[in-house]
Amino acid sequence: MGKREIIICIMLAIVTTNLIRVLPMTLIKGRIRNVFLRSFLYYVPYVTLAVMTFPAIIETTLHPLSGIVALGVGIVAAWRGAGLFPVAIICCAIAYLMDNIIMT
Repeated sequence: MGKREIIICIMLAIVTTNLIRVLPMTLIKGRIRNVFLRSFLYYVPYVTLAVMTFPAIIETTLHPLSGIVALGVGIVAAWRGAGLFPVAIICCAIAYLMDNIIMT
């Protein structure tokens, strides 16, 4: 790939990224009253974070099973009311123990 193609790719990435951010601000004037659209926009950040985080949970451990078990334990802990920091500590401990003690 030559220098010209790289510059074209970078420019296309810049235009695409800015269109996604600027277009809604220019097209939507005022408050959004549609309940479905408001709820959809409310959950977009959470879904984006989950989509970026989920593969990393499974792929960064030595064994995918330890990541899956840690995820399951974390979901149960969060469901039972544990905060973000305790859930993170529990998941890290489970993944560490499974990778280094149980799976070896």
